[in-house]
Amino acid sequence: MLSEFSHHKSQTSKRSTGGEQGFSLIELLVVILVIGILAAIAVPSFLSQKAKAFDSQAKELARTAETTAETIGAENNGSYERVTTTELNKEEPTIRITANTKEAYLSSATKGVSSYAVTAKSANGDEFTISRGTSGLVTRTCVSPVSKTGCDGGATSSW
Repeated sequence: MLSEFSHHKSQTSKRSTGGEQGFSLIELLVVILVIGILAAIAVPSFLSQKAKAFDSQAKELARTAETTAETIGAENNGSYERVTTTELNKEEPTIRITANTKEAYLSSATKGVSSYAVTAKSANGDEFTISRGTSGLVTRTCVSPVSKTGCDGGATSSW
């Protein structure tokens, strides 16, 4: 009886392994095609996220420079004549003023008695400016000189 069971078991295992031959070439090609299509969809999405991250860093730097410029104005009886890139960096050391292709930096600061403008440049070349006019009106503008599409899909816009 035991030998009959082992004989039956060996025949069963032969039958189950006989049908397993692996994947056909067509099946492998279909899988590779599907992976290629998914990659083609995902890669551009990731690249645009990197550009958005660069721009967000520059916007944050411009906002920090704006706050620091307002602090300088408050300390000088409402005058913004001390608002320069060097003075902003001295007042707030986290404001980068050295040109850099890896992270945003403050590329310019325009001073005035009752107005100022600060411009942060993104690692991808987009420029974000915050201006305070003599009436106190604050405006935010974006210029995309390199890609021409970094400012909400165009060369210029407000933010």
